[in-house]
Amino acid sequence: MVKAIRIAATGGPEVLEYVDVEVGEPGPGEARVRHHAIGLNYIDTYYRSGLYKMALPAVLGQEGAGVVEAVGEGVTHLAPGDRVVYAGGAGGAYSEARVMPAHLLVRLPESISFEQGAAMMLQGLTVQYLFRQTCELKAGQTILFHAAAGGVGLIACQWAKALGVNLIGTVGSEEKAELARSHGAAHVINYNTEDVVARVLEITGGAKVPVVYDSVGKDTFIRSLDCLQPRGLMVSFGNASGAVPPFALSELASRGSLYITRPILFAYASDREKLEAMASDLFGMVESGKIQIEVKQRFALRDAAEAHRALEGRRTTGSTVLLP
Repeated sequence: MVKAIRIAATGGPEVLEYVDVEVGEPGPGEARVRHHAIGLNYIDTYYRSGLYKMALPAVLGQEGAGVVEAVGEGVTHLAPGDRVVYAGGAGGAYSEARVMPAHLLVRLPESISFEQGAAMMLQGLTVQYLFRQTCELKAGQTILFHAAAGGVGLIACQWAKALGVNLIGTVGSEEKAELARSHGAAHVINYNTEDVVARVLEITGGAKVPVVYDSVGKDTFIRSLDCLQPRGLMVSFGNASGAVPPFALSELASRGSLYITRPILFAYASDREKLEAMASDLFGMVESGKIQIEVKQRFALRDAAEAHRALEGRRTTGSTVLLP
């Protein structure tokens, strides 16, 4: 038996239960992983609240880092003792150990700690596909990125700077503004004291931006559209303030034939070859020093409910991990 955080019903952080669960032997194509660190991500709150559906009861969590304890039949790319990391796929990361599909696991370089690995995979792979695939950014471009002081945001600030891209980041406080600047944001807008659209117009000399990356959702959606150049791309990749309500396609037409996409990681890392290539790109950026992975908050696994309250209350910056 191992300890895990399980939910039997959807709701607020109070539905998170610290319980004993059975972990068996891996079957064909599976591996058993002993976690050293577990990533905390906003998507976890979507499953907990019921915004995203999952069969119940269930163990939450999309991301973790640890050591392979055993592998099942047919698993050839891993062996017991390997340091591994993963993001996405079936939930179950909020546990001391788990059995999971082995194809989701990639080897973690020795130069990257378990805490860094658990803090970087989901967020770092998200920035990888956003910047390298959803819209392949080029040096000299100016973009708008909401929630620039969050876990994804701080990686995005650094990656944009490495690419020579001018990132305009939005934040909710002066403390977070300084954090975004120190990680490479070219400009920062405090949405609690400044008009985002007016500031984007000022920064770009009226030209607006070719792409907006928005993980906030309901509260920022229309303002994001207003920041785009004609034929610009709106990348809506999260719902931190709530789901974007239905809107008329004429909203895109009236602003100059805008494009919109709602990407998810699992569509980009859809097979082993793609996942390995994306992870290699991310690991390379970290090992080169161009991206620093800083764990800003740590919670014991048993305190996952408090971690969720801090995340949803916007009391976190950068990356957060749960420790078994």
